[in-house]
Amino acid sequence: MFAGLSDRLTGIFDKLARRGILTEAAVDETMREIKIALLEADVALPVVKSFIADIREKAIGEKIVKSVSPSQMVVKLVHDALVTLLGESKPLDFAPYQVTPVLMLGLQGAGKTTTAAKIALRLKKEGKKVLLAGLDVSRPAALEQLADLGKTYGLDVLPIVPGQQPVSIAQRALNEATVSRYDVLILDTAGRLHVDEALMREAAEIRDVVHPRESLLVVDAMMGQDAVHVASEFKEKIGITGTVLTRLDGDSRGGAALSMRAVTGVPIQFLGVGEKADALEVFDAKRLADRILGMGDVVGLVETAMDKINQEEAQKTTERLLSGQFNLNDLLDQIRQIDKLGDIKGIMKMIPGLSKFRDKIDESGIDNRLIKRQEAIILSMTPYERRNPDVLKASRKQRIANGAGVSVNDVNRLLKQYEQMATVMKKVKKMGPLGMMSMMKKMDGMLGGSAGSFMGTNPFGPFGTK
Repeated sequence: MFAGLSDRLTGIFDKLARRGILTEAAVDETMREIKIALLEADVALPVVKSFIADIREKAIGEKIVKSVSPSQMVVKLVHDALVTLLGESKPLDFAPYQVTPVLMLGLQGAGKTTTAAKIALRLKKEGKKVLLAGLDVSRPAALEQLADLGKTYGLDVLPIVPGQQPVSIAQRALNEATVSRYDVLILDTAGRLHVDEALMREAAEIRDVVHPRESLLVVDAMMGQDAVHVASEFKEKIGITGTVLTRLDGDSRGGAALSMRAVTGVPIQFLGVGEKADALEVFDAKRLADRILGMGDVVGLVETAMDKINQEEAQKTTERLLSGQFNLNDLLDQIRQIDKLGDIKGIMKMIPGLSKFRDKIDESGIDNRLIKRQEAIILSMTPYERRNPDVLKASRKQRIANGAGVSVNDVNRLLKQYEQMATVMKKVKKMGPLGMMSMMKKMDGMLGGSAGSFMGTNPFGPFGTK
């Protein structure tokens, strides 16, 4: 989402890095360039003015001017200012010993219904008993959509009563949640194509019936400054306790995310980063600032690996690798684990330093289709061939290529990657326990203590060489 802004800021900092010292004139020039970059990213003008003034004041100090590395100092100032601008999220406020009503608000098409299901699934995984209730009787099949999501994700959804109106549904949902001792009741309200009196009146009536503990506004980040206007309207007329930004995986310029907290004064709670059930992130200002400034997101990368990869399987694979027993069945396991991580390009861009090469990553041809192609190649081999790759000569390679629908060159490329990984595994085995402990300590330092589990996934092994 922030690719354009990130590229602009990275270019500004690279230019600044070539300066010996940071003069006041250089600060002013840099601030002008950052201001333009933020405005082009659709950040609200009052927010930009305040943001720039804060950084400039800190960057003019004598300590900064004499800095050995002025660009790094400015990057830190911008990073800290972004964190402050974005603000911190807060945990959802659950009522003790009774049901917590959560009102989902927003315009039609913002992803409100899907987000309601995603939040319910997240809370269910955290041990909460959650009931979903659809109140959108104006949009065709809206209630059925929520019911289908409930079936897909194994969530409890209030049964549909034909002809019942939103306020009555809300009252029935609250009674059911109370009687059945649910921890959380998530109410998916109706949306409109734009803010109007009918929408606000209905939302206000529902609010007065259920007295929500949380009122979350779901906003499509691709709306730009319109998203900030919508948030201001809902805050003034209904009252909101937090926002959820959806389509953060899209091509929007990012201004809504950077303006939302400053304009509304309420925290961003979640970020929707895809259509899948688990494509919902708890908002973290520091991690988002890291991404915007091209610093990657190691924490997010490790969390993704920990969440989506079977740790028991990863441990078994690691033990085989370290014992020197590495064949194409093990490579197949690695490839499938990579596929579980999601969009491989997105994952690679989370690695610090690689985000600035996003264009090269996009041009490289590395994507999830490549993963599927490599999986197909290995599955076209016999069990004997997977255990004994040395037997794969010309005729066998041609048969495998035909079976997988690829060229012999594709088969050779996969086998070359396998050989490179096998060579690495042999070297690791020769290092012995002490050598391995030393390497693991170094990796732990790099990954914040997560290397033990993360290394077992070996997320980029098959892509070491093109």
